[in-house]
Amino acid sequence: MLTVDHELLGIQGSDRVLDCGCGTGRHSWGTYKQIDCSICALDIGQDDLQKTRYALWQVDEQEKRNGRWLAIRGDATALPFRDATFDKVVCSEVLEHLTDDRAGLAELVRVLKPHGMLAVSVPAYLAESLCWKISKGYRTTPGGHVRIYRPGQLAALLSHSNLRICAVRRKHALHSVYWVLRCIFGIRKEKALIPSLYYRFLVWDLKTKSKPVRLLEDLLNRLFPKSVVIYALKGDDGGHSRTD
Repeated sequence: MLTVDHELLGIQGSDRVLDCGCGTGRHSWGTYKQIDCSICALDIGQDDLQKTRYALWQVDEQEKRNGRWLAIRGDATALPFRDATFDKVVCSEVLEHLTDDRAGLAELVRVLKPHGMLAVSVPAYLAESLCWKISKGYRTTPGGHVRIYRPGQLAALLSHSNLRICAVRRKHALHSVYWVLRCIFGIRKEKALIPSLYYRFLVWDLKTKSKPVRLLEDLLNRLFPKSVVIYALKGDDGGHSRTD
């Protein structure tokens, strides 16, 4: 399940792409499988990086790729790269975990090339607020979310970082329902009957890509998305790119 659309991000085969806070690498290997570009996956968690490396290696084997990827451990607020290293940057569901999200965003902008595109996603306000209210365990999980972004707040941060917003998408409404159910029945009770049955439905949907379910989620995304994704462009010197 990809939150960021690599076509909307405009990734090409010649691009160098950073997946910052890659987790188990869903965007790294998902993009690499579709486009033979250079991928750098970065995360603070060593166990997740091992899974990412394995997934990328599997893509190399299956797609006969030449290993144009790197998976390294690092801190999103102090990226180990030179200025203007990457053509595209993905940062999905990361900023809400950072104590200093402004420092993290500044680093993403720093390593992005002029005219490069950045895609950032965070939990949507309504679904996240509801989960926080229902479950203390959800909001106090170690390593979990430390803030809720209000509508327009992330866009304002990006604009203040001298990026031009190009597109906004709302995603994964069906997963909003799943997490609300998890919060209701116990955030640590993953195998509770109702959430586990609903999870089976989500797995079935991912495998079958049912058109009626896609249409339903497209409608629900307008009302109750799990994530908000913003695509933004960097200008010549980090300032706004000209549109005239």
